[in-house]
Amino acid sequence: MKAFLQRKNIVFSARRYGIDALGAMAQGLFCSLLIGTIVKTLGQQLGLPFLVDVGSYCSAMSGPAMAVAIGYALSAPPLVLFSLATVGYAANALGSTTLAGGAGAGGPLAVLFIAIAAAESGKAVSKETKVDILVTPLVTILVGVGLSALIAPAIGTAASSVGDFVKWATVQRPFLMGVLVSVSVGIALTLPISSAAICAALSLTGLAGGAAVAGCCAQMVGFAVLSFKENGWGGLVSQGLGTSMLQMGNIVRNPRIWIPATLASAITGPVATCLFHFQMNDPSGGVASGMGTCGMVGPIGVYAGWVNDVATGAKAAITPVDWLAMALICFILPAVLTWAIGLVCRRLGWIREGDLKLD
Repeated sequence: MKAFLQRKNIVFSARRYGIDALGAMAQGLFCSLLIGTIVKTLGQQLGLPFLVDVGSYCSAMSGPAMAVAIGYALSAPPLVLFSLATVGYAANALGSTTLAGGAGAGGPLAVLFIAIAAAESGKAVSKETKVDILVTPLVTILVGVGLSALIAPAIGTAASSVGDFVKWATVQRPFLMGVLVSVSVGIALTLPISSAAICAALSLTGLAGGAAVAGCCAQMVGFAVLSFKENGWGGLVSQGLGTSMLQMGNIVRNPRIWIPATLASAITGPVATCLFHFQMNDPSGGVASGMGTCGMVGPIGVYAGWVNDVATGAKAAITPVDWLAMALICFILPAVLTWAIGLVCRRLGWIREGDLKLD
């Protein structure tokens, strides 16, 4: 069995499923649902129906895009990879339906579990028969759609329950939850896992989504500013608009370089929830909550949420205070706080010259 699994490149590991597959799923979400939301919002603001249609088509393909991305991360052969489009559609659709028959938020989480199972099943039978063109797609699709029918609604219910609890708790205890959500999602952003996929799986929107945005921006803008001396403008752009994950190797060598950005997120989180009531209500269902300033997706998602709230009547208008809150929470406070805390850490000798240098 060990030799068979090795030959089929089937590796049961937390890294492959919890990091590689989860990260790929976030990319699939980004290339479908999130891009669709951005394009659709742009089309609505510019009065261009074509862009609105393009955005709708992108969003509708989120399930297949996630599943195919997961299959790619698991090195699925072509027939398995292409069959996962059907699996992703089924898992996302049924995962977004709760056991009570209502709409849920667990589509992405259902796709993650079910696409992994379907991909590994398809890989197991791939090229084992003379009618591979029939057997491999059939096994992949039947396993995936069958699991979708059996467990996707339950996954959707569980994800919705957890997400609803976090959102409810943030409304009830905005200071405490502002700190917890901001710090935990921000840390997830910098770790080699996908904060965007986590936020999407839980549909982390509203006040909790605003705290998540604050935490992610604190990590990205914070590390970009903190390491400017070592990395210059290239490092500022690659971390501020790319990812703070680039610092992961340096964090392993000296974990204390993580203190300034993390403390900054612990401050900006409650500022967002308590002072400005900063919310993320983007129509993509929370994926932008875990993106921070990566490609400016976080701020764009907040703006898309404003537009959507105005269109539905939940918000009267976009005010100057809204723009001030975005500027402070996403850019100014992360930069100033991380720089100031980092200065203290440098004087204490916790952060040394070269500790933040990128390879």
